[in-house]
Amino acid sequence: MSTTKYIFVTGGVSSSLGKGIIAASLAKLLQARGYRVTIQKLDPYINVDPGTLNPYEHGECYVTDDGAETDLDLGHYERFLNVNTSQANNVTTGRIYQSVIEKERRGEFLGKTVQVVPHITNEIKERIQQLGSTGEYDIVITEIGGTVGDIESLPYIEAVRQLRWELGDDNALVIHLTLIPFLSAAGELKTKPTQHSVKTLMESGIKADILVCRTEHDLSDDLRKKLALFCNVKQEAVIQSIDASTIYDVPNMMLQEGLDTVTLQKLGIETTTEPDLTRWNQFLERHKNPKGEVNIGLVGKYVELQDSYKSILESFIHAGAENEVKVNVEYIHSEYINKNNSEAKFKNLDAILVAPGFGERGIEGKVEAVRYARENKLPFLGICLGMQMAVIEYSRNVLGIKDANSTEMNPQTPNPVINLMEDQKSITDMGGTMRLGSWKCDVKADSIIGSVYNSKTIEERHRHRYEYNNKYKEQLEAAGMIATGINPDTQLVEVVEVPSHPWFVGVQYHPEYKSTVANPHPLFVAFVKAAHQHAEKN
Repeated sequence: MSTTKYIFVTGGVSSSLGKGIIAASLAKLLQARGYRVTIQKLDPYINVDPGTLNPYEHGECYVTDDGAETDLDLGHYERFLNVNTSQANNVTTGRIYQSVIEKERRGEFLGKTVQVVPHITNEIKERIQQLGSTGEYDIVITEIGGTVGDIESLPYIEAVRQLRWELGDDNALVIHLTLIPFLSAAGELKTKPTQHSVKTLMESGIKADILVCRTEHDLSDDLRKKLALFCNVKQEAVIQSIDASTIYDVPNMMLQEGLDTVTLQKLGIETTTEPDLTRWNQFLERHKNPKGEVNIGLVGKYVELQDSYKSILESFIHAGAENEVKVNVEYIHSEYINKNNSEAKFKNLDAILVAPGFGERGIEGKVEAVRYARENKLPFLGICLGMQMAVIEYSRNVLGIKDANSTEMNPQTPNPVINLMEDQKSITDMGGTMRLGSWKCDVKADSIIGSVYNSKTIEERHRHRYEYNNKYKEQLEAAGMIATGINPDTQLVEVVEVPSHPWFVGVQYHPEYKSTVANPHPLFVAFVKAAHQHAEKN
């Protein structure tokens, strides 16, 4: 194709309808037809990125190879497409305004009055086309956060209107995702909210080309005809998105509905090839027909909101399918764990994962979870803060350093086995200042991590500020906690293991960010396998 095609995904009626999953599913279908596809997310909040947001506010903060702290939808994009995203794949209102204001301060607008139109909208259009201008993609899908009609989304909607006009009908289209609610008292599905949502979109100068209707019940032909007529779309462009048992069913459901076919037709692209979903469906087959099951405890302090650990939960699905077992995740709030109740909380588990996090709340519960896993020979995986808690627990209970701690929890601790990095001590800004993105790690061959990766050097994504304190390394290794992964440039410890334990691994990085349907992360695969072996023995 001579030019990049653009697809915009907007939402109406309600938030949390699954724009990210629909965008990722369409991208998967287009990719399976042989097109080079990427997805970006435009977020209407004023934070520069979600890095400083509480997980209860926004769910997990996803990190890319190039160190961008981004929306969790980028995790879906990578898991579905098996293609890395970057800073360019997530744009926020905060970043847009920050860029425009910096340009104004540099005098780039020649004395003009800086306004939402054209300066903010021009910046948005530039960001939308940034990925398309690389020549690496045939199709760029842009998901616009929020709901049509929201004040904060208006500049994005206006930018889309302008871009559609500039690019021409064959080079851009708009998919509008709406809700078709079911009124149980009336016993019927109602289309009026969707009609109003489409009308709101048209008031901004944008006509929806395709309607994707989230629904709990099948849409009848009559209902589709009604929606087509009143929303000014073709009947074949009214796509049903019914509730699915797993998000990984959605690409097949959208294939059945013909979403990819109608999209390509509207973009003037040949639809002669059929999507090749062989590997995808093999994964689904294993996921839906497990030969066993394991119970894994996820110990964290944001467990009330599952989106806080989205990538970890999806990694368990990928690793479970690879091992042909069902992974039952039991959420355990670390704030409510202590020595008196840990046996009751953990006795039925096959493995324990201590999750990442920030701050001192629930820390002692995480330390107790590590102790239980270590002493009871339960397979253990600690991620980021979870790895740090493993070092603290081992220092306290094996080395006998009872006041061992992290300076994040106790800045005055006399034994900071986890300490702030030297280059972090002068930093006052919170956003985007941690050790972020992909970093190298040299792996010891005769270790669990060595057998997992089967490689001397690996690269994994980081998101943290505090580190293993090398001053305690000699003591810890002498007592049996071995550093089996080291950053070659900084000599910082990335991985710790306890060889006397059947399977005990703590990693400073976030392996969950790199697990995809096509490539389940080997560390999660090995962890689930260890849990399954433990389950079979017991």
